[in-house]
Amino acid sequence: MGMKKSEKGSKKVMENKKNEKKDVGSAASNATMENDSVFASCSFSSLGLRPSLCDELREKLGFEVPTLVQAQAIPIILAGRHALINAATGTGKTVAYLAPLIHHLQNYDTCIQRSDGIFVTDLIDLLEIALVLVPTRELCLQVYEILQKLLHRFHWIVPGYVMGGENRSKEKARLRKGISILIATPGRLLDHLKNTSSFLYTKLRWIIFDEADRILELGFGQDIQEILHLLGSRKAANDNKESTVPRNSEFQRQNLLFSATLNEKVNHLAKISLHNPVMIGLEGKTRKPVSTIESIDPSEFDEEDEVKYSSKIPIAVDYKIPTQLIQRYVKVPCGSRLAVLLSILKHLFERDTSQKVVVFFSTCDAVDFHHSLLSEFHFSTDPQTKERVIQMFLGCQTFRLHGNMEHEDRRSTFQAFKTEKSALLLSTDVSARGLDFPKVRCIIQYDSPGEATEYVHRVGRTARLGERGESLLFLQPVEIDYLQDLEKHGVSLAEYPLLKVLDNFTLHGHNKQVKKSVFIDLHPWVLCLQKALESFIISKPKMDELARKGFCSWVRAYTAHRGELKRIFMIKKLHLGHVAKSFALKQQPSVVGQSFQKQNKKRKRFEKKNGLSKKRKVARVT
Repeated sequence: MGMKKSEKGSKKVMENKKNEKKDVGSAASNATMENDSVFASCSFSSLGLRPSLCDELREKLGFEVPTLVQAQAIPIILAGRHALINAATGTGKTVAYLAPLIHHLQNYDTCIQRSDGIFVTDLIDLLEIALVLVPTRELCLQVYEILQKLLHRFHWIVPGYVMGGENRSKEKARLRKGISILIATPGRLLDHLKNTSSFLYTKLRWIIFDEADRILELGFGQDIQEILHLLGSRKAANDNKESTVPRNSEFQRQNLLFSATLNEKVNHLAKISLHNPVMIGLEGKTRKPVSTIESIDPSEFDEEDEVKYSSKIPIAVDYKIPTQLIQRYVKVPCGSRLAVLLSILKHLFERDTSQKVVVFFSTCDAVDFHHSLLSEFHFSTDPQTKERVIQMFLGCQTFRLHGNMEHEDRRSTFQAFKTEKSALLLSTDVSARGLDFPKVRCIIQYDSPGEATEYVHRVGRTARLGERGESLLFLQPVEIDYLQDLEKHGVSLAEYPLLKVLDNFTLHGHNKQVKKSVFIDLHPWVLCLQKALESFIISKPKMDELARKGFCSWVRAYTAHRGELKRIFMIKKLHLGHVAKSFALKQQPSVVGQSFQKQNKKRKRFEKKNGLSKKRKVARVT
């Protein structure tokens, strides 16, 4: 009997290995098809770039051929046209604008002197300078790093950056020494434009808005309008002709706007900053099939096209998401969210020890709590195990990133996570835009992103440049209508096999033959893990305080949903005691509970006073 069992076992092992080989083969073929859908069939040199720059793209960044977006955008930018580029995240948009800039600046083989100022060199009549605006500090550093790699051979082209959190005096000194490509965040740039006398910009040729939608969502709309006004690049309301020489500039200005999603704010920015723009990446607006594009002559665009393109910037209904991205959701009861999150993370890192995962939260306090928890939490299903023998629940390196961290901490975290081969990053939406973390395999949206546009940018941290990736969205049963909101934009999600994952975990002394619960919150593994988490939190006063802060900020963030999303994410639909359990708190923090009750009573008194409650009752009856 023992022999038969072992034979059966070995057969199963052999079958599993065969299936794994099949899966690897199919994955490889799928990856090849995915790469074909991301990369163009032309070369960088056929787009008009110089051979030395093509060599840098290959040697420093690993680009053998351009992506589809690059193949479309680079000829347009080389032709000097204003452009609005709408493309999925992770498709090489940064190189799409940096390569043409470097191509033009290669002509000026001269060094910038200290006395020349930021936008002035010995070749006063010839030099052209670029300004790149980005929404966050992390993206500013990332673009700067890519630029440094590409400028390895072109020492006369000087890159630089200014951003919030940096020493302003040091930035001023860098500006005074001379910079030919400047990357900046809007707030700090506006500060220097107003207050730094050595900040000269008469030779400015290019203005590039990278992640334009995020710049506007972060509230920089007014700053951008001021910047455009100061730089003389704002289009007047009655100006229907392309400006040849903007105010405060000696060169014909070229503005470029890059955005993964389009909305009314981006539409407005395009109207005031772009002159007769060429649309790239919008359905029905591309000029040639990208796979066969070689060069684009400005003469191809007649006046009728220019009027048509500039009159109205269309707003994309369907969002651009990489086709190779596997998108799923998991429906979890509120009180079991924490235990399920930890279980999924454990499953992911046990399945593949060499991978990176990013988990998004709605608040900084929630990031701090979960980071401390995962950095300290030990767990064993055997109660007899000695405390010193109990292993960490997750064996991977864990990082955190959010806007309330010190600037140097944010910078070191950003760099460390990029270089790690296996790591977990817990973050707010500060990581959701533009950042390119190599080899991120999975994105988990633990807290809902709110606007569907933010969903797109979060999942865009994986499945970049044709690589495979997964995303997982956590939803509570009362939030399941959010899937319909995503479907309106062409985003459809499959359900994650959570019970199958939970059943794979074993408990000490638990009979495997016993039928597992079909309810998540009653699953033996979830119950055991939840109990261990609550015991851990109550034994650590500092962790308990972090949990309470996380709970309070989470409730405030949940009540802040706007517009149509308010009907989906309604705080009164939730049991705050269950929310407390999702932070491993046995009892609901009383202060938040009382304040919420007060607000609820105040709202009811207001409704009663204005007769709103009666109207609602009548509406329900009808």
